[in-house]
Amino acid sequence: MRPDTLLSPAKTPSKSCQVNGAQQTPKKPLTVLQKAINKNATIRLKNEVEYKGKVQNVDPYMNLILVDAEEYENGKLSANYGKVVIRGDNVIYVKLESTL
Repeated sequence: MRPDTLLSPAKTPSKSCQVNGAQQTPKKPLTVLQKAINKNATIRLKNEVEYKGKVQNVDPYMNLILVDAEEYENGKLSANYGKVVIRGDNVIYVKLESTL
């Protein structure tokens, strides 16, 4: 089972790094998001609202389209949407859910 993937705008090392004793090369956030199409994700915005849904598309500005999206405020479900477009510069982090 693979742990959840968490993306944030923090700096990543330019060479390789160690994770759990294994040497890994850093991944570019946009590439990871592009590979996450059709996977479930949680997106946290600057206004502390979270969206959970399936990633349908991402563009070079990291704008995201989620389908079957749910909006959460203060940890409580506040709305259901069929499709949501999220502007990339409002995102604090993206958590990609692991699948079995």
